[in-house]
Amino acid sequence: MTDEPQRPPLPPFTRDAAIEKVRLAEDGWNSRDPERVALAYTADSRWRNRAEFPRGREQIRAFLAGKWDREQEYRLIKELWAYTDNRIAVRFAYEYRDAAGQWYRAYGNENWEFDENGLMRERHASINDLLIDESERLFHWPQGRRPDDHPGLSELGL
Repeated sequence: MTDEPQRPPLPPFTRDAAIEKVRLAEDGWNSRDPERVALAYTADSRWRNRAEFPRGREQIRAFLAGKWDREQEYRLIKELWAYTDNRIAVRFAYEYRDAAGQWYRAYGNENWEFDENGLMRERHASINDLLIDESERLFHWPQGRRPDDHPGLSELGL
C-alpha cells in the first residue's frame, strides 16, 4: 500500500464499480481542471495518448492544461467496454472546437490499469479526430458534468 489517498471504487472491480469508475473519470475530464484530474493518476503514472507519452502527474497536468487550452468547448462521454480485477477498457467520444472555430468529434478507446488505491497507473489511448460541422454536434449540455438524463454513446448511435 502506498501513502496515496484512496480513490474509490477500488479494485477488484465489479461491473457496477467499473461503471462508476468510468463515470467518475468522465466527470473529472469534463471539469477541464488539470489539477483535479491529475490527482486520479499515480505519481509515476505512464500514459500513451496518440503520439505523446506523459509520465507522472506533473507531465500529465501540463499535458491536460495544453489540451484544454487548444480543445475549446470540450464535452466528453465515456462508456465501459470491459473490465477485470484492476483493469478497465472504455470507448469514448468527445466534441470540441479549435481556435479557428472548426468543430471536431474525437473517437477512441482507452485501456486503464489501477493500483490498490484506485489510482490509474497506466493509460493507453487511441484516438481519431473527425471534422464536423457545428450542426452535426451531439453534445449540447452546458460546460461541465454531463447531465444524468443526457444520452450516452450507445443511445446516440456512436
